[in-house]
Amino acid sequence: MTAIVSTTGSAYARISGLGSYRPSRTVTNDEICEHIDSSDEWIRERTGIISRQWATDDESVIDMATAAAERAMADAGITPSDIAAIVISTVSNRVVTPSVAAVVANRLGSKAAAFDIAAACAGFSYGLVIAEGLLRTGVGNHVLVIGAEKLSDFTNMEDRGTAFLFADGAGAVVVSASDEPGIGPVQWGSDGAAADVITSEPPTPVRSSAVDVPRERPKLTMQGQAVFRWAVGEMTTVVGDALAAAGISASDLDCFIPHQANNRITDALVKYLNLPESVIVARDIVHMGNTSAASIPLAMDSLRAEGRLPAGGLALVIGFGAGLVWSAQVIRIP
Repeated sequence: MTAIVSTTGSAYARISGLGSYRPSRTVTNDEICEHIDSSDEWIRERTGIISRQWATDDESVIDMATAAAERAMADAGITPSDIAAIVISTVSNRVVTPSVAAVVANRLGSKAAAFDIAAACAGFSYGLVIAEGLLRTGVGNHVLVIGAEKLSDFTNMEDRGTAFLFADGAGAVVVSASDEPGIGPVQWGSDGAAADVITSEPPTPVRSSAVDVPRERPKLTMQGQAVFRWAVGEMTTVVGDALAAAGISASDLDCFIPHQANNRITDALVKYLNLPESVIVARDIVHMGNTSAASIPLAMDSLRAEGRLPAGGLALVIGFGAGLVWSAQVIRIP
């Protein structure tokens, strides 16, 4: 029997470039409160959010993803022809097909394999796992991973429980072949039994006998207390397992970069890990809001812009959200 030729790639992978895109429009809590019965003080106390960035009407997920990708590629010193694959995590593209990744690849001038994943707020971390796996199989030397969201398109401005949460933006990294480990073992999973706590309602109709019937765009809904209890109760174990899998302790970390969902959730994770004061904790949510799959790379790039991201150091990242899904790993900071 003739054997199929197989390929092997790099033993390890690392993040070699980082870039992000933040829309220019700042939306304050006071502006949000024009639509709901709430206050700036209440929103700050419950979430830590002071303001968030929203894209303009003519800015798309594709636009933001492309901008972040270009900056990450420049940071890594690579060209479009160097990219073997493009993986984009998003839950806010307005169409089912074509994928955001395929259009972004074309805009970048790349013919790389391109596909989207839908893992909500854990999507960026999922993308890192996929990129590392692709590089180990020998597909090439560089994979582009992007988290991009325009959640303002799907925000219910009359929902007192979610109107203040969501925001827009994109973050990207280049994951490259490496001689040394730069991405630790992943701790990930799902709990579809709790799928109803974060949903998009109403569902998009697939058929209507009357073609002129207006169709309402789906809006995000969330059972906030249930999500909070789940994140605090379950994600503490996940972050601890990610550290153990990487063979390091909390005191070895330079940064902790969780999904920017709620500052109170971040506080609970920090307390559980007993992080030393020397460990930098990302708080990008304060002026950015919750950008789902984009939040981790956006927070990472924000720390770098502030001069607080130590190159070569260790960071623990964790994403968690709708599905319910989660993913955490230790990474070497580019």
